[in-house]
Amino acid sequence: MARIKIAYIGGGSTRGAGTMSSFVAQGENFAGSEIVLVDLNQERLDLVRALAEKMVAAAGIDLKVTATTDRRAGLADCDAVLTSYRPGGFEARGLDERIPLAHGVIGQETQGPGGFFMALRSVHALKPILADMQDVCPRARIFNYTNPINLVSQAVCDNTDAQIVSLCEGPIVYPRIIARGVGLDPKGLDVQSVGLNHGSWSVKHSYRGRDLIALLREIWAERHDDPGIDTTAKRLLHIAVTQGSVPSAYFQYYYFEREILEELKAKPTTRSEDILAEVPGYWAHYREQLESGAPRLDPRRSRGGIHELELAIDCMDAVYNDRNEMLPVNVRNDGSVAGLPDELVVETLGTCNARGIAALKMPAVPQGGRGLVEALGEYQMLAAKAAWNGTAQDGVRALVANPLVRSLDIAERLYGAMAKAHSAYLPERLLAN
Repeated sequence: MARIKIAYIGGGSTRGAGTMSSFVAQGENFAGSEIVLVDLNQERLDLVRALAEKMVAAAGIDLKVTATTDRRAGLADCDAVLTSYRPGGFEARGLDERIPLAHGVIGQETQGPGGFFMALRSVHALKPILADMQDVCPRARIFNYTNPINLVSQAVCDNTDAQIVSLCEGPIVYPRIIARGVGLDPKGLDVQSVGLNHGSWSVKHSYRGRDLIALLREIWAERHDDPGIDTTAKRLLHIAVTQGSVPSAYFQYYYFEREILEELKAKPTTRSEDILAEVPGYWAHYREQLESGAPRLDPRRSRGGIHELELAIDCMDAVYNDRNEMLPVNVRNDGSVAGLPDELVVETLGTCNARGIAALKMPAVPQGGRGLVEALGEYQMLAAKAAWNGTAQDGVRALVANPLVRSLDIAERLYGAMAKAHSAYLPERLLAN
């Protein structure tokens, strides 16, 4: 097994314990390796480190866990860098969700204006990380989970030579949402998707050897009025049978835009406010487990569950242990998805081995969903440009290109309000209009 050094940027977050649980579960694949937890909050960083050390000891694996608030020192001589951080915390996410609603636009973590301002903050925070890496670990590969992962990777690919792959379980999870919603066994699915992160469509879809779309159309014909099907699953099912392809769950924000907007406006709290109310319970659970002889995380009391960022760890294992595995990845297109620009970062399938990550040749995005993906791709490239070195004017240009915004006057008002609200986490060039 490869002995490597991994820096985990964001290792003191609420997801940190679950991510370390994932590393422990794959501990034999990283025997002799070191994981350096890097974060800004010393108290939480120490808690995650101590809990991780106990989990490692209880599992009897050879894995060294250290922690530091000195990012440059933590990055020194690393082979891999796992990035999963949130500039401004859930408080900033709350602004991303709340402010757009006041302007009649969906507020969401990765979509629309909320996702755009998350990207501006994320890229601004990533640039000094990249500079440190260039100095102290120039050959390290980035395994990115920081949202919105497609915009973050686009900015990096457009402006640097850094090796970066962004990862998301979405292509695995979205078909399962539909399957569970209508009573199918998710284990019977065989689905492959292409497009953009949080914006992909299936190009292969079967269920136990049968065409999945044909089966879903039969189910829809019988059960489209069934109140027993979860709302999200029913929306995705409706999109799938209409477009003939399994959609990303995030497409519901576009195909049911007005309906979801009204739901969000009527809800007294935003998703981030709900999470903030749960955060003290997460830390209380982690402290409880730290006091136990053999820590066991409860998925109901751990942020994101007990196996977080698992796909990134699978990808690291495949690369550094030369597994030659095929995984869903977000990388520069370079001909992988027919019909999309080579320079666009796409969600596709890639072969992961010691040579790196090679995107496979895949079919084009299916007709019907292609136009929305192309529009989101244009927005993605404009947003990445604004985030990396653009001005407020570039920001407005990107924001009005987003399909959830569209109107120039709304884009200008939204940009002004959100740039002011997030000014502590943005560069000066993006503040003056």
